[in-house]
Amino acid sequence: MAMLEKFKYEYDASTGILFKFYYGIITISDIETSWIYAFENHIIPDDVTGFVLDYRNATFEISRSEYIAIPEFYRKHLTVFGNKKIAIITENPRDIVIPLLVEREDEGYMSKPFSTREAAIHWVLR
Repeated sequence: MAMLEKFKYEYDASTGILFKFYYGIITISDIETSWIYAFENHIIPDDVTGFVLDYRNATFEISRSEYIAIPEFYRKHLTVFGNKKIAIITENPRDIVIPLLVEREDEGYMSKPFSTREAAIHWVLR
């Protein structure tokens, strides 16, 4: 699967939320390069209020020891993620582990796993 087929972005101007959808098998490299792609292509508006990352059509291929790279990446880019909420949607019980581990490492931003889009949006907006 080509890199651009693994993710897509949608910005909702009415809420200020950037939605990011993932597809297929997702690695740490996929997560980092998809964000770098967004930075380089100016996909993230300056007035973004938060992020909803939808992994319902994806599966993590990330070990428990690798997950730490995700919060490290967010902390390295606090100019984008600082004081923002990052909601992660997963339905597969196996995939909830990574967002739970990331949430424990939040610093300078907030993340939280959800199983529905509605709950994720509600949390980002409050």
